[in-house]
Amino acid sequence: MSKYLLNKFLYTVDRDPELVERYREDPRATVAMWETEYANRILNCVDGESSTWLRFDDTEREALAAHDYPALFELGAHPFLTLTLFIAMFERDHEPMGFQTEYARRLAHVSMPYPDIAT
Repeated sequence: MSKYLLNKFLYTVDRDPELVERYREDPRATVAMWETEYANRILNCVDGESSTWLRFDDTEREALAAHDYPALFELGAHPFLTLTLFIAMFERDHEPMGFQTEYARRLAHVSMPYPDIAT
């Protein structure tokens, strides 16, 4: 499991409107494409710099493909990153503040201390 890679996915997808829409419409294919094309790029470096070892495990891949933000939170994904990306994807489907309320409701079962979000 890589909290770093989960957070990198959430961060990079959230910053690209085309990826946000692609992830909303076809999450499984977007996760597979991102893992192949983006996972091993080094953030904030010149093109061509990359690593070779980063991959999602099956649990992470499935949580991402299912838009399962409670599971992502439990896996250690940063709650700010999940909230901002999922607001971008689903706020339009709810009344004002409706998605944020739904997010809080679906995470209400999590009690302190929260899962470790350090990477």
